[in-house]
Amino acid sequence: MLRLVFFGTPDFAVPTLEALIASRHEVAGVVTQPDRPVGRGQRVRPSPVKALAVARGLSVWQPERLRDAGFLAAFQAVGADLGVVAAYGKILPEELLARPRLGMVNVHASLLPAWRGASPVQHAVMAGDRETGVTIMRVAKALDAGATFARVVRPIGPDETAGDVERDLARLGAGLLLDVLETIERGTAVETPQDDARATYAPRLTKDNGRLDWALPAPALHDRVRGLQPWPMGQAWLGGLRLTFWRVRPAPGHGGADPPPPGTVVEAAGGRLVVAAGAGTSVEVLELQPEGRRPMSARDFLAGHRLPPGARLHAGPPGS
Repeated sequence: MLRLVFFGTPDFAVPTLEALIASRHEVAGVVTQPDRPVGRGQRVRPSPVKALAVARGLSVWQPERLRDAGFLAAFQAVGADLGVVAAYGKILPEELLARPRLGMVNVHASLLPAWRGASPVQHAVMAGDRETGVTIMRVAKALDAGATFARVVRPIGPDETAGDVERDLARLGAGLLLDVLETIERGTAVETPQDDARATYAPRLTKDNGRLDWALPAPALHDRVRGLQPWPMGQAWLGGLRLTFWRVRPAPGHGGADPPPPGTVVEAAGGRLVVAAGAGTSVEVLELQPEGRRPMSARDFLAGHRLPPGARLHAGPPGS
């Protein structure tokens, strides 16, 4: 049996913590991000990991700074054999990594060395990758660069969103971690160095990443709309109206000798909303959400919004 301290914050980390609680190992404590304001009402709420930990009666730490002397002393006093990290949300300092007897391992949602960083699933989907996976790795000083223990591969369906994929990877990662813990405890774990020359990076997304660039070809726009879910979502402006895009698909192009500028509405009738994209391609909008409204089909949107010929969608609001 290993004495563990778990580091995690969002929904992705919950299946891993649940698996550890149900295992024969001991979860001696949980470290998660401080409670933050969320949603439109900006109500302060605990992280999903904290909610689970409190419900199971586990000790919880929420340090603002991981180098805080009080936190480090409390962490040291636990006497952990191993630290387990799953989407904690901050880089762990070296003085923390060295405290557990066996170091720390991380459940990372990519096939390392691909997509090191905070948003690996979103970047994989936006890039049009056909597969991704989960890697269990040793936590090292450099970002997601530690040696790997094991990985599991998962295909990405052509219409799956990042949210769809991430939920499944969370489940797969939890099971894979338990297998790796058995090898670590027995002393038979094999650690394989990563090839840094093949590394790609997945920086944390911001709201601005949601602004859709209609000059991209239709397949790339389709991938971005899928990859930007569930946050920050793909968005564009029709005049002063902000639109959020839930489902789109490539459509037959409207190129010809003189293609319309990207973002031009080329069809808005019979329940079909088609927008010109880059390289003479077009995108059909299947589901969208006007600001302040619920998501709706293109047919329902067009029933309440008359689009004049040549209407344009833009990446930002008027004047931006």
